[in-house]
Amino acid sequence: MSNVTSVLLGFFVFAYALVAPMQAHASTHIVSPGESLFTISRNYGISLNSLMEANGIWDSMIYPGQRLYVPENGSSGGSSYTVRAGDSLYQIGQKFGVSYQEIMSANNLKSTYINPGMSLYIPATIPGRTAQPSGLVSRGGLFQRPAVADVGILARLITAEADGEPYEGKVAVGAVVLNRVISPDFPKSIRDVIYQYDQGTYQFEPVMNGWINRPASSESLKAAKDALSGKDPTNGALYFFATYVKNSWLWSRPLSRIIGNHVFTY
Repeated sequence: MSNVTSVLLGFFVFAYALVAPMQAHASTHIVSPGESLFTISRNYGISLNSLMEANGIWDSMIYPGQRLYVPENGSSGGSSYTVRAGDSLYQIGQKFGVSYQEIMSANNLKSTYINPGMSLYIPATIPGRTAQPSGLVSRGGLFQRPAVADVGILARLITAEADGEPYEGKVAVGAVVLNRVISPDFPKSIRDVIYQYDQGTYQFEPVMNGWINRPASSESLKAAKDALSGKDPTNGALYFFATYVKNSWLWSRPLSRIIGNHVFTY
């Protein structure tokens, strides 16, 4: 073999090593220039959180040459899924037996908003894992067990805003509040989102007119618990308003769904 051929062969082997998929059974990984924790976790078929926790990393900063430990459950693999019209992360998670929070983490999503045609990596299920009971599931990693008072406030808002709406519309109103909690543009608790005062007005009319203090209906309480468990008919909406409202700014926002007499937008 000539020297030129040897050099070319060595170059192609090196190039292939850079782009070829990593083997899931590897226990360590040396960070290459241009890599991120997200791309490394996807290549090994594990969640971003798992990789960070295994290495005691609490931010996204890594550097070339850094040695990372890859958890053994990376060998369990995962799958890909193309989002279809009407899908939500909650529904996709139910289909594959994982939580929607795990899908968010594995795909580095900052909100529950997805759109048709989007490709998602679905992490593998963990054998023997049991689902968390309804109402206690973490939403976006911000809270695990909401206070009883917060559940009550959410149920009262749903009653005030959607008492005459279909049940799906009640859950959707609760989901909007929780989507705001995990959004960087809104306060970080249920109470603070509901009572947010901005530019001389409250975000929700029932807070302004006092209807928020009326007792919650049993159906609204159930809807609040369903929203807290991860159900989101709006697929990540941050706003809702009545269909008769004539506000050009609200109507100009991307449409999620119309449920009953409410329009839900991003």
